[in-house]
Amino acid sequence: MYNNAAKYSQLIKDEAIRLGFMQCGIAKAGFLEEEAPRLENWLKNNHHGQMEYMENHFDKRLDPRLLVDDAKSVISLTLNYFPSESQSDPDAPKISKYAYGTDYHTVIKDKLFQLLNFINETIGAVSGRAFVDSAPVLDRAWAKRAGIGWVGKNSNIISKKSGSFFFLAELIIDLGLAYDEPFQTDHCGSCTRCIDACPTEAILSPFVIDARKCISYLTIELKDEIPKSFDKQMDNWMFGCDICQDVCPWNRFSVPHTEPAFQPGENLLQMKREDWLDITEDVFRQIFKHSAVKRTKFKGLTRNIDFIRQIPGDNAPI
Repeated sequence: MYNNAAKYSQLIKDEAIRLGFMQCGIAKAGFLEEEAPRLENWLKNNHHGQMEYMENHFDKRLDPRLLVDDAKSVISLTLNYFPSESQSDPDAPKISKYAYGTDYHTVIKDKLFQLLNFINETIGAVSGRAFVDSAPVLDRAWAKRAGIGWVGKNSNIISKKSGSFFFLAELIIDLGLAYDEPFQTDHCGSCTRCIDACPTEAILSPFVIDARKCISYLTIELKDEIPKSFDKQMDNWMFGCDICQDVCPWNRFSVPHTEPAFQPGENLLQMKREDWLDITEDVFRQIFKHSAVKRTKFKGLTRNIDFIRQIPGDNAPI
């Protein structure tokens, strides 16, 4: 048994990399003082739209010690999802890169449980919880505190080593560890490519996103019909959106992932525009059997396809 925090931390980081995580940083659990007024203002301005769950557990979002008794450390991890290939038909309705393969919630949760088991078996009895985009945890704030990267103007965490095409996840545990230095420098500088490229002007100002205008929100979170005011602004996206990441200069450092579960579903990238326009519920179930796209359901995906259903380069509906 090791007996100091630095050795514990290095053991955890080494195992995280072995499990396939790209980066691992550790921060001291505590109240997120800087984030509190930002979150409050964002909610007051209704920038979360129909995501009512963002209004819940306000205190827990700001203090992980309310999620895990006697929490001492927040272990932040990243998992690369940048693909080696993309959709072959440039006119086909587009899917965000993160949804090409198996639902990331399943893949990452399994790795987190393996890491938590390793900690218990190697270091000793530890209590903790695993979080993957499914609980009141401010992932980006903790990633920044753990030294992973900085918050870009598109509100994504950006790493100098690997850009931003990665998932964030956390283990919150009651074990004291050696903590990494928070990432202090903003390397976006005067660049505004993400702001300029967003076709719906969802990035109101650096770091402030109006979800109600975001294509990802409109195609996934929004349960009503997409407002007609977004006609001709969706840039052919039917599930999610990668625009603000695709134009980010730091993503020139993105490299293809090596996670087998994130390999594209069979025939997904080869589907033509016509295939998507005529998709049936059986085909939907087959292609997206294990995918995050299931979240929008067949009805939601066809709603999105119908909304962007126009001849490429033309305003006339088919």
